[in-house]
Amino acid sequence: MFWKKLFHTRDYLRSSLWVVPFVAIPLELVATRILHSLDDRLGSAFLGLGVSGAQAMLDAIITAMLSFVVFTFGSLLVALQIASGQMTPRIIATILVRDNVVRYTTGLFIFTLLFAISAVNRIQASVSQLVVFVAACLAIICFGAFLYLIDYASRLLRPISIVGLVGKSGLAVIANSYPGLNPNGTEARFRNTRKSPVRTVSHEGASEIVLAVSLPHLIKLAEHSNGVIELVPQVGDFVATDEPLFKLYDGAESLDDGELRSVVAFGPERTLDQDPTFAFRIIIDIALKALSPAINDPTTAVIAIDQLHRLLRSVGRRNLRTEELVGRSGELRVVCRTPNWEDFVHLAFTEIRHCGAHNIQIARRLRAMIENLIETLPKYRHAALSQQLELLDREVDRRFNYAEDRTLAHVADSQGLGGASGL
Repeated sequence: MFWKKLFHTRDYLRSSLWVVPFVAIPLELVATRILHSLDDRLGSAFLGLGVSGAQAMLDAIITAMLSFVVFTFGSLLVALQIASGQMTPRIIATILVRDNVVRYTTGLFIFTLLFAISAVNRIQASVSQLVVFVAACLAIICFGAFLYLIDYASRLLRPISIVGLVGKSGLAVIANSYPGLNPNGTEARFRNTRKSPVRTVSHEGASEIVLAVSLPHLIKLAEHSNGVIELVPQVGDFVATDEPLFKLYDGAESLDDGELRSVVAFGPERTLDQDPTFAFRIIIDIALKALSPAINDPTTAVIAIDQLHRLLRSVGRRNLRTEELVGRSGELRVVCRTPNWEDFVHLAFTEIRHCGAHNIQIARRLRAMIENLIETLPKYRHAALSQQLELLDREVDRRFNYAEDRTLAHVADSQGLGGASGL
């Protein structure tokens, strides 16, 4: 239960914009008292500001910080709407609201605003020169941070930045989910030698999506009971109330249902924590939106395919993990299904081929991707890629009426169109 609460707490804190600005409030209270105490001890008067001058400067800082905060949140809301409409709504929770630059910049504005208010409140017959000096320095930093935030946000909302960040997150979750490389090509899938489970544990609570599973805890539970636990859904699957969640074999029958459910975290929307195919899904959705007749931006789709190429190469080099997880004794303890190589290949190619094969850019970029993966990945990965190449050839022959266009579309080009040296 502790793991589940910790996962949800961490996920909420990472995706909440208000947390860092809120933490800035107690930090400001502590910093103000420390600086006033130091000012009383040092008795510094290096600024030489009078009461009226200090009040005027602090009032200007307060006004500026209020404007910065309002502008930041107002612009952020507009940016979220535009980005989700032009690309995909799935980037909001996974990329935009988790961006630390926006969160910490807003926290700096709130800290400076409250610091200036506290400084004004302390001014009576004399001015705390050190406090006013620190407030002036914070204001200068905030002006620089505000200008940087505008530039950063304008760069962040470009498709190449979004798909790049998703690709980077995807590589991290792939490395975490499949830590080992696979030079031998052995990836055994689960073969159920037990006819039927001795007991089935159903999902309780709201119908939601499996976000993450604590496999070490599951293995410990299975070892403790000397049994085998099979997790029925994959990470990313939607599970309705009363649907099967676990199948228990042998001694696992004695395990408590609540203890088993506590190692599976649910939520309303997929995340990138333990779901490598979700990174593919986000990038593919961006490509499909770019290929839609309403937007018609194949160059953005090519940029998305660049990241799919990067992710698929990483997946192809890794051991996609046997579904049978063993304990310390080497005996089978947990069965947890994960996507195999064919699943990743179908996900990466099928929808984009159907929606974009009529575009020469997309046809040529997909061909370059397939040929490069066949050249660089081990031989046991080639069958699924060769099938996709054959399907692409058939799709191109069906879509293009002119022989010259068909010839052009059959050329691999990593830029889509314009990058190949010749036919």
